[in-house]
Amino acid sequence: MADARMPTPAPGGVAVPATRSGLADSVHRFFDSDVWFSFKRSPVTIGAAAVTLIYFLMALFGPWIAPHDPFDLAKLDLLDSLIPPAWMADGEARFPLGTDDQGRDLLSAIIYGSRVSLVIGFASVLLSMVIGIGLGLISGFVGGAIDAFIMRMAEIQLSFPAILVALLINGVIIGYFKTHPEWQVDQVTLAYVVLVLSIGLSNWVQYARTVRGSTLVERNKEYVQAAHVIGIHPVKIMWRHILPNVMGPVLVIATIQLALAVITEATLSFLGVGVPPTEPSLGTLIRVGNDYLFSGEWWVTIFPGAALAILVLAVNLLGDWLRDALNPKLR
Repeated sequence: MADARMPTPAPGGVAVPATRSGLADSVHRFFDSDVWFSFKRSPVTIGAAAVTLIYFLMALFGPWIAPHDPFDLAKLDLLDSLIPPAWMADGEARFPLGTDDQGRDLLSAIIYGSRVSLVIGFASVLLSMVIGIGLGLISGFVGGAIDAFIMRMAEIQLSFPAILVALLINGVIIGYFKTHPEWQVDQVTLAYVVLVLSIGLSNWVQYARTVRGSTLVERNKEYVQAAHVIGIHPVKIMWRHILPNVMGPVLVIATIQLALAVITEATLSFLGVGVPPTEPSLGTLIRVGNDYLFSGEWWVTIFPGAALAILVLAVNLLGDWLRDALNPKLR
């Protein structure tokens, strides 16, 4: 029987190579691309990618890899509170990084807290991308009064710090639900939704301005003009023809914005307007530990703070590399 992978003889005796499947061809082209070549030649980027992957795996498999469940109140014991790390004199091996004021294992709390921070960060970045890309495409493609209106709204929002915009949105939503008790909403779910909306609605401007600039360039190119001539609907032109060609800068912004979203969530939680203490994020853990920083229990805030700093640094390094790798002028 002939091997299916062997070249197929064509009429005239000329061998025609067998075609790869779509997925295999895409993978092959990726490993032959300049992006992969740049990645494997940068030890810093490889290290940042490894650290980021570890955080994602911890967030994904947190309930299975955490030594303890910090949410299981039946297993918490106040007698275990403020135990130092295992390598200190009074430390215990079952609590490698020590415990907090409620007797929760700090390592487990950091794993679960990273999970909360990454979920909120991803959801808020996705919301910002949807809003910013949509408004940027409309602004750049349609132009005129619509373009002017969207850009003036963006400039107005840029005049306020993102954290203040997030605090304003957070306060309005929370205040609305407090004045309308007929809306029965789970407090944890409400906190998640409010954080995502607060962070997402305060960071859409960067996407909109970037996509608008790229769209202004793309809409005058021949392939867009040809699509107009053959009668393709403008929405389909934006979605199928222009959007794929403006996604490079968007991916760079999204990577960097993920780190900013995690920091913003930690800041809001540190200020007491984020997730409740029963659902500890990294910001909540830092806020709780801040009360014990100068009383000798330094580990309660130092370890969550270090976990947050390492995550943000790794994601930022990936974003810097991706910006350089996707910019032909820097190759």
